[in-house]
Amino acid sequence: MNSKKVSESSIITSKIMMPEDANPAGNVHGGIIMKHVDETAGIVAFRHSRNNSVTASIDSLVFHYPVFIGELLTLKASINMTANSSMEIGVRIEAENLLTGEVKHTASAYLTFVALDKAGRPTQVPSLILETEDEKKRNSQAQTRRKNRLAAREKEKKYST
Repeated sequence: MNSKKVSESSIITSKIMMPEDANPAGNVHGGIIMKHVDETAGIVAFRHSRNNSVTASIDSLVFHYPVFIGELLTLKASINMTANSSMEIGVRIEAENLLTGEVKHTASAYLTFVALDKAGRPTQVPSLILETEDEKKRNSQAQTRRKNRLAAREKEKKYST
Protein backbone atom coordinates (compact mmCIF):
# COMPACT_ATOMS: atom_id res chain seq x y z
CA MET A 1 0.00 0.00 0.00
CA ASN A 2 1.42 3.36 -1.02
CA SER A 3 1.98 6.13 1.50
CA LYS A 4 0.25 9.47 0.96
CA LYS A 5 1.09 13.09 1.62
CA VAL A 6 -1.03 15.05 4.11
CA SER A 7 -1.78 17.57 1.35
CA GLU A 8 -3.42 14.88 -0.80
CA SER A 9 -6.48 14.70 1.46
CA SER A 10 -6.58 18.10 3.21
CA ILE A 11 -9.61 20.31 2.52
CA ILE A 12 -11.11 23.68 3.37
CA THR A 13 -14.88 24.06 3.34
CA SER A 14 -17.03 27.11 3.98
CA LYS A 15 -20.74 27.62 4.60
CA ILE A 16 -22.78 30.69 5.36
CA MET A 17 -24.74 30.35 8.60
CA MET A 18 -28.47 30.85 8.09
CA PRO A 19 -31.41 31.45 10.47
CA GLU A 20 -32.31 27.74 10.47
CA ASP A 21 -28.84 27.03 11.92
CA ALA A 22 -29.37 29.19 15.00
CA ASN A 23 -31.45 29.86 18.08
CA PRO A 24 -33.77 32.92 18.30
CA ALA A 25 -30.87 35.06 19.60
CA GLY A 26 -28.85 34.40 16.43
CA ASN A 27 -26.27 32.03 17.92
CA VAL A 28 -25.52 29.04 15.70
CA HIS A 29 -26.24 25.75 17.49
CA GLY A 30 -23.14 23.84 18.56
CA GLY A 31 -24.65 20.69 17.09
CA ILE A 32 -24.83 22.31 13.65
CA ILE A 33 -21.14 23.18 13.87
CA MET A 34 -20.33 19.67 15.12
CA LYS A 35 -22.17 18.17 12.14
CA HIS A 36 -20.06 20.25 9.74
CA VAL A 37 -16.89 19.25 11.63
CA ASP A 38 -17.77 15.55 11.37
CA GLU A 39 -18.65 15.80 7.67
CA THR A 40 -15.48 17.71 6.81
CA ALA A 41 -13.24 15.30 8.73
CA GLY A 42 -15.06 12.38 7.11
CA ILE A 43 -14.19 13.69 3.66
CA VAL A 44 -10.51 13.85 4.61
CA ALA A 45 -10.63 10.29 5.98
CA PHE A 46 -12.39 9.00 2.86
CA ARG A 47 -9.93 10.77 0.54
CA HIS A 48 -6.95 9.38 2.43
CA SER A 49 -8.18 5.79 2.75
CA ARG A 50 -10.32 5.63 -0.42
CA ASN A 51 -12.70 3.54 1.67
CA ASN A 52 -15.86 4.18 3.60
CA SER A 53 -14.71 5.71 6.87
CA VAL A 54 -16.72 6.07 10.06
CA THR A 55 -16.32 8.29 13.10
CA ALA A 56 -14.86 6.35 16.03
CA SER A 57 -14.39 9.26 18.43
CA ILE A 58 -14.30 13.02 18.76
CA ASP A 59 -11.98 14.55 21.33
CA SER A 60 -13.36 17.44 23.34
CA LEU A 61 -14.71 20.38 21.40
CA VAL A 62 -14.51 23.68 23.27
CA PHE A 63 -16.08 26.76 21.70
CA HIS A 64 -13.96 29.88 22.24
CA TYR A 65 -16.36 32.26 20.47
CA PRO A 66 -19.97 32.01 19.30
CA VAL A 67 -20.88 31.84 15.63
CA PHE A 68 -23.76 34.03 14.46
CA ILE A 69 -26.28 34.03 11.62
CA GLY A 70 -24.71 35.57 8.53
CA GLU A 71 -21.15 34.58 9.40
CA LEU A 72 -19.06 32.39 7.14
CA LEU A 73 -18.12 29.16 8.88
CA THR A 74 -14.82 27.83 7.52
CA LEU A 75 -13.40 24.43 8.42
CA LYS A 76 -9.79 23.54 7.67
CA ALA A 77 -9.16 19.81 7.95
CA SER A 78 -6.16 17.56 7.48
CA ILE A 79 -4.94 14.17 8.57
CA ASN A 80 -2.52 14.16 11.50
CA MET A 81 -1.77 10.49 11.99
CA THR A 82 -2.57 7.00 10.75
CA ALA A 83 -2.50 3.68 12.54
CA ASN A 84 -3.48 0.31 11.03
CA SER A 85 -7.09 1.12 10.13
CA SER A 86 -7.59 4.40 11.99
CA MET A 87 -6.82 8.01 11.18
CA GLU A 88 -6.78 11.15 13.31
CA ILE A 89 -8.15 14.20 11.52
CA GLY A 90 -7.68 17.72 12.88
CA VAL A 91 -10.25 20.39 12.13
CA ARG A 92 -9.85 24.13 12.74
CA ILE A 93 -13.15 26.03 12.87
CA GLU A 94 -13.25 29.73 12.03
CA ALA A 95 -16.07 32.24 11.80
CA GLU A 96 -15.78 35.29 9.56
CA ASN A 97 -17.94 38.38 9.90
CA LEU A 98 -18.48 39.16 6.22
CA LEU A 99 -19.23 42.84 6.91
CA THR A 100 -16.07 43.59 8.90
CA GLY A 101 -13.73 40.84 7.69
CA GLU A 102 -12.95 39.83 11.28
CA VAL A 103 -12.05 36.13 11.52
CA LYS A 104 -12.27 34.32 14.86
CA HIS A 105 -10.77 30.93 15.66
CA THR A 106 -13.97 29.45 17.08
CA ALA A 107 -12.79 25.95 18.01
CA SER A 108 -10.58 23.01 17.06
CA ALA A 109 -11.37 19.32 17.15
CA TYR A 110 -9.59 16.02 16.69
CA LEU A 111 -11.60 13.12 15.31
CA THR A 112 -10.65 9.48 14.91
CA PHE A 113 -12.03 7.63 11.90
CA VAL A 114 -11.79 3.95 10.99
CA ALA A 115 -11.67 2.83 7.36
CA LEU A 116 -13.96 -0.05 6.44
CA ASP A 117 -13.73 -2.55 3.61
CA LYS A 118 -16.71 -3.55 1.45
CA ALA A 119 -17.78 -6.09 4.10
CA GLY A 120 -17.81 -3.40 6.79
CA ARG A 121 -14.66 -4.60 8.56
CA PRO A 122 -11.73 -2.36 9.50
CA THR A 123 -9.17 -2.20 6.71
CA GLN A 124 -5.62 -0.92 6.48
CA VAL A 125 -5.02 2.71 5.52
CA PRO A 126 -2.01 4.23 3.77
CA SER A 127 0.72 5.59 6.02
CA LEU A 128 1.58 9.28 5.97
CA ILE A 129 4.40 11.11 4.27
CA LEU A 130 5.23 13.98 6.62
CA GLU A 131 6.81 16.80 4.63
CA THR A 132 6.83 19.86 6.89
CA GLU A 133 7.89 20.54 10.46
CA ASP A 134 4.25 21.42 11.25
CA GLU A 135 3.06 18.05 9.91
CA LYS A 136 5.71 16.27 11.99
CA LYS A 137 4.67 18.21 15.11
CA ARG A 138 0.97 17.45 14.51
CA ASN A 139 1.81 13.78 13.99
CA SER A 140 3.78 13.61 17.24
CA GLN A 141 0.97 15.31 19.16
CA ALA A 142 -1.56 12.94 17.56
CA GLN A 143 0.46 9.92 18.66
CA THR A 144 0.37 11.21 22.24
CA ARG A 145 -3.41 11.73 22.04
CA ARG A 146 -3.81 8.19 20.63
CA LYS A 147 -1.83 6.69 23.53
CA ASN A 148 -4.01 8.64 25.98
CA ARG A 149 -7.24 7.52 24.25
CA LEU A 150 -6.12 3.87 24.26
CA ALA A 151 -5.13 4.07 27.94
CA ALA A 152 -8.49 5.65 28.82
CA ARG A 153 -10.30 2.91 26.88
CA GLU A 154 -8.41 0.20 28.80
CA LYS A 155 -9.21 1.91 32.08
CA GLU A 156 -12.89 2.13 31.09
CA LYS A 157 -12.96 -1.59 30.21
CA LYS A 158 -11.40 -2.43 33.56
CA TYR A 159 -14.10 -0.58 35.50
CA SER A 160 -17.04 -1.65 33.34
CA THR A 161 -16.60 -5.40 33.92
